[in-house]
Amino acid sequence: MPPPRRQAALSHIGEFQLIQSITSSQSHPSPEIILGIGDDAAILDIPKGRHLVISTDMLVEQIHFNRRHASFFEIGYKAAVANLSDMAAMGAHPTALLVSVALPAALTFQNWKDLYRGLSAPCRTHQVRIIGGDTSSSPSHMFLSLTIVGTVKKGCALRRSGAKKGHSVYVSGTLGDSSAGLDYLQTQTSRTKVRGIPLNVARHLVRRHFRPTPKIALGKLLGNAHWASAAIDISDGLSSDLGHLCQQSRVGAIIQADDLPLSTSLKDYAACKNGDSLTWALHGGEDYELLFTVPPQYGKKVEEAAQQHSLPITKIGVITSYQAGIRLQDAAGNLTALPPGGYNHFPS
Repeated sequence: MPPPRRQAALSHIGEFQLIQSITSSQSHPSPEIILGIGDDAAILDIPKGRHLVISTDMLVEQIHFNRRHASFFEIGYKAAVANLSDMAAMGAHPTALLVSVALPAALTFQNWKDLYRGLSAPCRTHQVRIIGGDTSSSPSHMFLSLTIVGTVKKGCALRRSGAKKGHSVYVSGTLGDSSAGLDYLQTQTSRTKVRGIPLNVARHLVRRHFRPTPKIALGKLLGNAHWASAAIDISDGLSSDLGHLCQQSRVGAIIQADDLPLSTSLKDYAACKNGDSLTWALHGGEDYELLFTVPPQYGKKVEEAAQQHSLPITKIGVITSYQAGIRLQDAAGNLTALPPGGYNHFPS
């Protein structure tokens, strides 16, 4: 007797049945999508007065994720959020997603379904539809390549290049939770397990690692009101992504160490490990929070609007001259250089 369909290997299912299983789940309509999955290409309508915004990401097994730690649902979920976060950083409204995957043939149909359930969950929240892509087999590892499409009002796109000296530096949410969650997962699967980590602390950090929240609403608010002069999402780590923003704007910055927003869970985890929560906050990646700059005259308006819409933000520093570089200031007022310490795919 053959195994149930959900347990069958992908090699026994076939490419077209896999595609059909996706098509049947893409039911929510969108006036901007004229044609989705089913033809050689999708067709989108770009509303008058808006620009098209496109971004792409590649995720490679054992580089961006590890199946020892993450379920297929979690892999898909985080892959979608990484792309949605790019839309947030541009102040854009996400519309559609294209997903190309290469999977080992030994994976099961249920693995496939779980991956696409994960991809679909955050997309459904933001009414984003999967409109196409490609499927392929892989000898051993999983590969995902996602392309997201959105639109933004003309003249309202957020960019990295508009920060000026004297502008305030803000971040959304809290920093460092995702990298601490990954540290916990890696520690618990190694020979040197750390005991005494409260369950609620571990759960919070791990959830922040696997299920971050793209800041779409905040990005739209900042862009549509023309309040932010520059923005970027925090994927590689605050120190690295601040460096990208400052490089594009040709400015420097001073970051106040004591003002960085840290969750109670991060502080508790660092205390249990005798670690430094500041290091995770500065250099840990994949928080997918927004880092943005605001001219002084808009600071109060941004803070009031964010509070009104329950969008937590924190002022963490100020933009300075390019020649001064990027520096960290401690409680005593001492300044030290803040080099990029986040993730680098090709370290020297």
